Amino acid sequence: MSAAWRKSSRSNGAQDSACVEIALDGSVARIRDSKGQADATVAAPAWGAFLATVKGGELDG
Repeated sequence: MSAAWRKSSRSNGAQDSACVEIALDGSVARIRDSKGQADATVAAPAWGAFLATVKGGELDG
């Protein structure tokens, strides 16, 4: 199965902007830098916990 990569909305569509891409692939989330070829795999529950933390503003500093 080929994962569909989605670019961060914060990239503003700029072609050469630095941003993060994510692909939800079954029970894992695959994360990569848009300029790199390698990606990291994170279990879906851990990805969900990370998103909840970000949306809750706990990482704002």
